[in-house]
Amino acid sequence: MNKPVKQHLIDPEICIRCYTCEMTCPIGAIQHDDNNVVVDPDTCNFCMDCIPVCPTGSIDEWRVVETPYSLDQQYGFEELPKQEDIALDAEAEDDGIEAHDDAIAALLAEAHKGAGGRAKAPASASKPTINLYNLGNPATAKVQGNYRLTDPESDSDVRHIILDLGALPFPVLEGQSIGVIAPGTDDAGNPHLPRLYSVSSPRDGERPGFNNVSLTVKREENGLCSNYICDLEKDDDVQITGPFGSTFLLPSDPNAHLLMICTGTGSAPFRGFTMRRQREMPGLEGSLTLVFGARTPRDLPYFGPLKKVPDRFMLKDFAFSRQEGAPKQYVQDRLRAQADTVAEMLKSDAAHIYICGLKAMEEGVEEAMRDIASAADIDWSTLRDQMRDDGRYHVETY
Repeated sequence: MNKPVKQHLIDPEICIRCYTCEMTCPIGAIQHDDNNVVVDPDTCNFCMDCIPVCPTGSIDEWRVVETPYSLDQQYGFEELPKQEDIALDAEAEDDGIEAHDDAIAALLAEAHKGAGGRAKAPASASKPTINLYNLGNPATAKVQGNYRLTDPESDSDVRHIILDLGALPFPVLEGQSIGVIAPGTDDAGNPHLPRLYSVSSPRDGERPGFNNVSLTVKREENGLCSNYICDLEKDDDVQITGPFGSTFLLPSDPNAHLLMICTGTGSAPFRGFTMRRQREMPGLEGSLTLVFGARTPRDLPYFGPLKKVPDRFMLKDFAFSRQEGAPKQYVQDRLRAQADTVAEMLKSDAAHIYICGLKAMEEGVEEAMRDIASAADIDWSTLRDQMRDDGRYHVETY
């Protein structure tokens, strides 16, 4: 009989197919096909380099098995198999399963310090459709519009892209992502992998009742896919995959109070959240709080439309780090400035926290939340992990 071993797996329901883990793995243990991203049990050495780079926590899955799941089995997963009951005899324990578990737990604790951790959807969120279109079967959308969001004088070129799906079914929820496949091949002659972009429109379309989705895309210097998208013209065809993501979702509970913290294009899912709430529950008051960071007002996507959203519907707090004649402000500074309000929110079971944007913001936000919680006699680490387990704490950074 085989001795039990620890196997590293990836949750196909939560994975957003960003392929960051595969690109990070130093030994090529992580692979993909048209459908799933998987871990080769014969190659993986548990170096843990892939853990902190995963934006969803889907990489953080483990099973004790007598026979490891093969690559073919993993490629066929629609959901992860449950942990089987496996008796660990004294010989297996002596072989280091318990010590191995302790080592992995220690590495995970370090990797997840201040990070999103393993995510869970809000209890009241709608059930998402995932991976309907993949690399082997992409959907074709047509560009309906391409609009620059940032000031022409800004160094930051951020675009609002509207993609029309026509009669093609493409059910997507606020907070989900889609993949865009840039045409051509890489240096090895392989088709380009999709690049993931959060949907910035609500589930019923950029315009109500129309089968379209919108994206918020920043042109990156030497960015293959971002430049391709930002240069798209009306009526161009675009190959897309998805939808992806089953946790960074909008709660349907009207009593849920959302604290949304973002930088730059991290605002995309929150635009979808806000528009959905405006269409579905226009009479709500005080259920949305947005803390939005950028260099200057002209670098901030959707600045004009956001200012038109009534404060009674959504409280808005902008942090500008390079505004002439003003001190540098980051999102964590604005959180501290409204510490009393944030602390009251942390005491409520109706509070949901969403963080989206550049990974560099994570540490500052984490420190601010810890300080605010501490001043209110709340242990932030304990509360954060409990909120995550309840589906009320979400981080997607890149």
